[in-house]
Amino acid sequence: MFSTYLYTKDYPDPELLIRTSGEYRISNFLLWQISYSELYFTDTYWPELSVEEFNSIIESYCKRDRRFGGLKEERHDEN
Repeated sequence: MFSTYLYTKDYPDPELLIRTSGEYRISNFLLWQISYSELYFTDTYWPELSVEEFNSIIESYCKRDRRFGGLKEERHDEN
């Protein structure tokens, strides 16, 4: 219900947030919308972000195990 009051209500929540410039904070950017987003931090400043690095970030994202807030189930073998 809360989402219906946001300016971004007509847009899907981001799946990936790329934070450039070496900062390891999100600065209150889209806090509600990025609750299940994957975060990627890079030391590169935005104007210098190359196509190669961007493709590397996307490749890294594709390898992630997305759980959307859930915990990964662990197998416990009984011996």
